[in-house]
Amino acid sequence: MKIFVDENIPLITVSELRLLGHDVMDIRGTKFEGISDEELWGNVLKEKRLLITTDKGFLQNRYEKHHGILIVRLKQPNRSKIHQKVLKGINLFKEKEWPMRTVIMQDSFHSAWKRKK
Repeated sequence: MKIFVDENIPLITVSELRLLGHDVMDIRGTKFEGISDEELWGNVLKEKRLLITTDKGFLQNRYEKHHGILIVRLKQPNRSKIHQKVLKGINLFKEKEWPMRTVIMQDSFHSAWKRKK
């Protein structure tokens, strides 16, 4: 699956996703590091990738045409908890089911939306 990870996703998660065979775009260490959320969203759309982030602001994009949004929202986040939630969340749906789908992984439950075409 083609994935775009926001800067707030742990590097261990990026490595694990790549080991699982995903094509992961990580902007850390590139000229795009630190870009605005609007620019990041534009790149996600242009690249046709699933976005993985901890930034709840991307929830506003759930009604747009997109290739998937996975948001991790925890009360006391740390790298390990975020990592576990991302790996659990990514496996909730098959690759072909992610387009137009938004998932929020929280401490004890998750929410999912599917945009109507």
